[in-house]
Amino acid sequence: MRLHIKLMLGISLLIILIGSIFELSFTTMMENTLKQEKGEQALSVAQSISHIPEIKEAFLTDQPSLIIQPIAEKIRKQVRAEFIVIGNREEIRYSHPNSDRLGQKMVGGDNEKVFEGQSIISESVGTLGPSLRGKAPIYLNGQVIGVVSVGYLQDDIKKEITYVRRQMFLVTFFILIGGIFAAYFISRNMRKATFGLEPKEIAWMYQEKHAILESIHEGIIAIDVFGKITVVNETAHKILQVDHMLRGRRVDELLENMHLLAVVHTGKAEYDQEYIIHGEVYLVNTIPILSKRGIVIGAVASLRNKSELSDLLQELSHVRAYAEGLRAQTHEYSNKLYTLLGLIQLGSYKEAIDYISKEVDGTQSLIHFLMKEIPDPILAGFILGKKSLASEMKIDFTIDASSSFKDLPGEIDREKVVTIIGNLVNNAFEAVRESGKEAKEVTLFLTDLGKELIIEVEDNGVGIDLQNSETIFEKGFTTKNTNANAGIGLSLVQNAISELGGYITFTSDKDKNTVFTAAIPKRRGIY
Repeated sequence: MRLHIKLMLGISLLIILIGSIFELSFTTMMENTLKQEKGEQALSVAQSISHIPEIKEAFLTDQPSLIIQPIAEKIRKQVRAEFIVIGNREEIRYSHPNSDRLGQKMVGGDNEKVFEGQSIISESVGTLGPSLRGKAPIYLNGQVIGVVSVGYLQDDIKKEITYVRRQMFLVTFFILIGGIFAAYFISRNMRKATFGLEPKEIAWMYQEKHAILESIHEGIIAIDVFGKITVVNETAHKILQVDHMLRGRRVDELLENMHLLAVVHTGKAEYDQEYIIHGEVYLVNTIPILSKRGIVIGAVASLRNKSELSDLLQELSHVRAYAEGLRAQTHEYSNKLYTLLGLIQLGSYKEAIDYISKEVDGTQSLIHFLMKEIPDPILAGFILGKKSLASEMKIDFTIDASSSFKDLPGEIDREKVVTIIGNLVNNAFEAVRESGKEAKEVTLFLTDLGKELIIEVEDNGVGIDLQNSETIFEKGFTTKNTNANAGIGLSLVQNAISELGGYITFTSDKDKNTVFTAAIPKRRGIY
């Protein structure tokens, strides 16, 4: 059975139960109250009659009923009592609604206490049927000389109670009908609020959401329109370095100048915003949370350490450079093989042998030089790949003969050094290609003399406009219009050098040459 049906039936049954109890309790209370009121009314009338002088004086006459009967009947009609019976101590009636019963003995057997001087309320069966009576003694000269009995038939009281019950039933019925409609609308709204999901489905979705949040490597923080945190995963706790529960706290108490509240107010998403938390740079993506009607009801932000993305970009850059080197080398050797094939087909065997010897000597000498002066295999292999790429691009890429990189400390991250060299060389290649010059020259100089590692890349490209000298290392800065991924290389270089504790400078002559020089300390703290 669906939740909204259970809810509607449960509320309806509860209202019916409460209504039935209410009706039963109310009618019982009304019955008791009505009996009490009738009894007190009868007793009050009886007491009033017992004090009428004419009644008392009539007891001294030979025929008291001639005086008492008219008075009693007049009062009975005024108070709408069923009967008013007045009798002497021998219980002989002096008044009765039925005049034929005058002079007869009173019935009911409840006059003993009255003759003792007490006023009472009793229920008894008389000549007219079961009745509720109020009885009072009649005094004359301090002696009880008679009794006044005023009564209402039980049947009349029951008729009044039945009428009240009918009225209460109608009221209760309409309350029940209204309650059922209210239950229907409550269950309907509950169904809308839960998107028609059952409790088990909601519980499963909650557990599923929790598992998904905890499996995400990024920090996740969600807030409501008041800025209070509603969802936060364990990664966010670690990023914020907070052990206790964050749910319910205001986000601006933990993170100042974060754009979560701004996104709630504007309803516009923000992507790749840099934010510093405990000295670490995080990339924050913030999007608004919308209701079905498109109303902003909160915002959620994801936080990812920028260094992780930088490492990924560097790794992708290395893979790309390696792939380009292999492709260039394959293309270059393919051209050389075609050249050899042509020489052999022409019968120019001597020229073919000389060509092979020249190529082998050139390659072997470069490899021998790299193995001797740059013994690190990662750097040597990377530079060799760049050499092949330059050859394919018709660029004269030279490694300075005085270069030496033997004293490369083990604690220096090779990947970062490759990032620095690779991006500086790539920028130099792009510069000479855009220059349009016939002679495209790029020179790489490496040295480990002294306390620093020096990396110097020189090109004869278009040069750098001095007005851009302050912005060339910023992410996204580029003068190229053709590459969508431009503007990243020098930013990665700057980040890698900063992490290694070094610095970078450059000099440039417009349309002549540009020299980038990077210095990396062999040991931390020498600057």
